[in-house]
Formats: sequence, C-alpha cells, structure tokens
Amino acid sequence: MKECDILLKNCSVLTEQMEIVEHRSVAIKGTTICEIGAAEEINLTYTAPTELDVEGNLVLPGFIDGHTHTCQQLLRGRTADEYPMIWTRFLVPFESNLSPEDVRVSARLHCLEMIKAGFTAFADAGGVHMDQVAEAVLEMGMRAALCPSTMDMGNVVAGEMKRSTEDCIKATEELYDRYQGTGEGRIDIWFGIRQLMTCSRKLVETIVEQAERLDTGIHMHLCEHKDEVSFCLQNYGKRPVEFLQEVGALTSRLLTAHNVLLTEKDIGLMAEHGVHPVICPMANFINHGFPKIPSMLEHELSPAMGCDGASHIALDMFTQMRALKAGVMAQWGLPVFDPVAMPNPRLLEMVTLGGAKAIRKEDCLGTVAEGKKADLIVMDISGPHMQPSQAMINTLVSAGNSHDILHSVIDGKLIMKDRCVLGIDEEKIIADARQHMEAINRRANI
Repeated sequence: MKECDILLKNCSVLTEQMEIVEHRSVAIKGTTICEIGAAEEINLTYTAPTELDVEGNLVLPGFIDGHTHTCQQLLRGRTADEYPMIWTRFLVPFESNLSPEDVRVSARLHCLEMIKAGFTAFADAGGVHMDQVAEAVLEMGMRAALCPSTMDMGNVVAGEMKRSTEDCIKATEELYDRYQGTGEGRIDIWFGIRQLMTCSRKLVETIVEQAERLDTGIHMHLCEHKDEVSFCLQNYGKRPVEFLQEVGALTSRLLTAHNVLLTEKDIGLMAEHGVHPVICPMANFINHGFPKIPSMLEHELSPAMGCDGASHIALDMFTQMRALKAGVMAQWGLPVFDPVAMPNPRLLEMVTLGGAKAIRKEDCLGTVAEGKKADLIVMDISGPHMQPSQAMINTLVSAGNSHDILHSVIDGKLIMKDRCVLGIDEEKIIADARQHMEAINRRANI
C-alpha cells in the first residue's frame, strides 16, 4: 500500500466545477492533495497515521476571507447601531491605543473564530504591531496575507497609525524581511494603502514601485464611501479608480475592498487590469450601499468575499453569502425579474477560488484538486437542516452554517478535529481577550 499523512475516507467532494460527487476519499501527503478517487479504491490503496472516516460529510476548499481586520476583534459589538463616522469616533481611537500584546491577543482570537468557522486563510488590511499578527498566525496554523496599515496624512489619524512616507515604506519592508514566507510559506507580507484620503500620491506611487520590486501584493480600501470619491475629484480631478490607473496601481497585484461606489467605467478599468475586488456584504449593506456585482461578473471580474472584521458581525461566510444573495437579488435581480443575478455556485466560488485569486494563490489554493495545497474543511451535511436536499449546492448556501464545520486541514496539517482546535487552549484565548478588551476601552475612552 502507498503511504500518505492524512486520509479522509468515504466523503463527498466539492469539485472545481462546483458539483458534488459522492463516495470519494482524499489522500494528503506533506502539504498537498496527492490523490482523490473512488472511496473503495483509495481506501485500499493508501494507509496513513491519521485516518478520518468522514462518511456523510462534504470535503470542500477552506474559506478565504479576502478582507478583514484582526486588530478589531476586541471591538466586537461596539460599532453596531452607531451614527457616522464610525472611522473617526471608534476605529481611530481604538486602534491607536492598542499595545503589542493587545494585538497578539486579538489576532489569536480572530484566528480561533476563523478556524472554527471553516476559514483556512485571510487577507488582513493592516493595523499597528502587525508583527504580533504574524506571530499569532504562525502559532494558530493559519495562512495569511498581511500588511501594515499605511497612512502618511489625514488630520483624524493619530499615534502609531500615522507615519511619514519613508517610515511607511520602511515598516512594510522590515515586516517583509522578517516574516515573508515564514510558517513554511503560510505568511505573505503585502503593502497596504489604507485609503486614498490618508495616503499621499507619493506614498501610493512608492508602494506601487516597491510591490513590483518585491513581487508582492497591495491591499486597499476602494470606493467605500462618497467622501473618498469627493476627495479624489477635488484633489486629483479624477475618480479613485482613474487616479489609481494614473499612478500605475491598477494591476493584478491589487486587492480592493468594498468597491461600492464604482461606475461602469471603473469596473471596466479594473477588469482590464486584472484587479481583485473583495465584497464585504454585511459591512457594505449596513454602512455603504450595494456593489454592482452583476456588472462585475459581466466584465469577467472574479470577486472574493470578506467579513471586514468582527466589530459588527460574526466571522462567518455562510452569513456573508446569504446576505450577498439577498442584497443583490433585492437591488439588481427582482426589479428586472432576474432569478440568477447572484447564482449560488458563484457565491461558493467567491469564498473559495475567488479568495485564492485575491491573495495571489489560485495556482495552489481555492479548489479540491490533486496537486493543490491541502487547505480543506470537512462539513457535516447530514443534519435535518441539510437533508434531504434536491440540490445540495443550493442547500449549502441557504442552510449551511459555521457550526457544521467538523475538521480543518491547513497546509497538510490537521488543525481542527471534531470542532476542537488542536493544541490550543480555547478558554484561555477567550479569557485573555476579555481582559484586554476592558483595558483598551478604558484607555481609548470609547
């Protein structure tokens, strides 16, 4: 018999074509999927030190959060039902008062919640003390694209959140030198453009140059609200996307979050240059508006999905998928009697392969396929809210929830088994977070 490291036996598998095939087994060797095949054949071919009989379960790619803020985990519940501006009233005072240990505790809790919800990777838009986020990711076994929160102007920005242009670049380069490729390749360090209202033209142009030099990505908020559009029109005589094109930032390196106030021309430019838009359904619908998803799909963009941090919502892709489905149908589908304005298979693609494309890892992540990285989750689909089903893809989106995730494999390692994150004291992580949350609130006076 052949040897592998992990054998997932007797499962169903979500294929690259967004179809579910039954009676399969998945063999994992090292960090990759070495073979997928008929259960009776694979079970007789392979032996492994870790064998899980997952009959009645579905193996699918780990969810990838294309836009989040790990440092805001300890702000949970604080920003809901509040008047604008959330950014100036809560986020700036909160983030500017975070200590390195606060960030480490927050990131550990963020990773814990994500793992238990089926995430295997995420892109963090940045904050202070990002070395502590990297350390937490390494400890928890996840995969992440991280960047400092880069800002060199703006009167509302305070403390360590604001640096000179040169120090912004230096901070990212130092983080890159220290953490790029660590965790056997699980961590990538990117450049960050927090938003165009707080980043000078010189900073944006330098980031574009340095990202090209280091062959890494750029993560930014784009067209999140009208103030940003107004700022660019007043200062550059161009809309945000047009300004980014002018300075050379519109490339396949660019990941853009929110993407609410885009024109048809903006969307066309982003598609032309291979930009990766990330939609944050709950954050967008509550605070900003309705992204033009049908137009993005028509232009053959490949959107990803993000939770935008835990300050206002659980880190749960099932919630985000359902919110996006409902929002797109209400805004774009129902008025023109289009029942497939937001197809369910496309939603699943957004949270898997779309996320992999956003973090520049589509060659090795995002689908369950031989030769790809073993970043997989195993989901119980046998419950009364899932069975029987006449169309399981539809049922996954409409009825699945994060508590159905039983096991998680990241980079070929079993990270969660039977909903228990291995080698981690979950109670201590939560207790530490509670203690630090109270201390931060006193310092930030929020």
